[in-house]
Amino acid sequence: MTTRPTPITGPLTRERLLDAYRRMKTIREFEERLHVEIQTGSIPGFTHLYSGQEAVAVGVCESLATNDYIVSTHRGHGHCIAKGCDIGGMMKEIYGRADGLCKGKGGSMHIADFSKGMLGANAIVGGGPPIAVGAAIACRNRGDGSVSIAFGGDGSANQGTVFEAMNLAVVLKVPAIFVYENNGYAEHTGASYAVGSNNITTRSAAFGMPAERCDGADFFAVHATMERALAHCRAGHGPYTIEAMTTRFYGHFEGDPQLYRAKDEVRAQRESMDCLKRFAADAGQHGISPADLESIDSEVLLAIDAAVSEAREAAPPAEADLLTDVYVSY
Repeated sequence: MTTRPTPITGPLTRERLLDAYRRMKTIREFEERLHVEIQTGSIPGFTHLYSGQEAVAVGVCESLATNDYIVSTHRGHGHCIAKGCDIGGMMKEIYGRADGLCKGKGGSMHIADFSKGMLGANAIVGGGPPIAVGAAIACRNRGDGSVSIAFGGDGSANQGTVFEAMNLAVVLKVPAIFVYENNGYAEHTGASYAVGSNNITTRSAAFGMPAERCDGADFFAVHATMERALAHCRAGHGPYTIEAMTTRFYGHFEGDPQLYRAKDEVRAQRESMDCLKRFAADAGQHGISPADLESIDSEVLLAIDAAVSEAREAAPPAEADLLTDVYVSY
């Protein structure tokens, strides 16, 4: 996956849509393969899969350039891939290998690639928006029209750090876009219980910025909403909020028994809320055939196979690397 030196504007061409599908399919197969590989015991640490939310990451990042920033969450693989991070480097990082994007020291929840404008996944719920607002200040000061995106879940929407970041973004009028992926659960707690107003969109608007809710299972809906947010922010009008209503097909973390979910809930959502199925159903209207998508599917599976094979064989960090790239003195 690559990022673009300049933002893309204008209509969604056939080529752009094929690229969007490739990114969504890559996220899905990357996560589905991790779901299998984790069970072998060869991947260290906690892993939180993004399957089901692909249209949000890709719909948000599709028009971004390299100098546009994103800050992710503990569920960050999809954001990384959507922003153009190398899947081979990501897989090695998740396996804890020395050639990983963060030299094998970050793992699943801490992948970053500054060269792609990906400022890092974050294991702290609500830890990303303050970083994103800081990056948005830099965007405003550069005056080049770049923007900063803070991804977060419905659980992060209740954190004080997030409230402070949103308020500061409005006060300083910076180009920050707060993207809430409302998948219905803050870890194991239902959003319908934990969000007192039951509406993250209207609560965000109360800070003094435009806010929209969209169907997070529909790439086209997310993309259209993001285009309005980008136009607002790139024009210097301050921050924007998007609440994307979505779901996750797996638990909060790998191994989560999901006793808080209704029987057959996920099975029903895989039928009605699968963004890849929805995209495929609409693809014909844009000159994209089933054969086009099948060709991409095959290419993606080969790329994932190669990434896993290389990660398995790659070397871990050496003992001498223990004290490098960390603060050992001030």
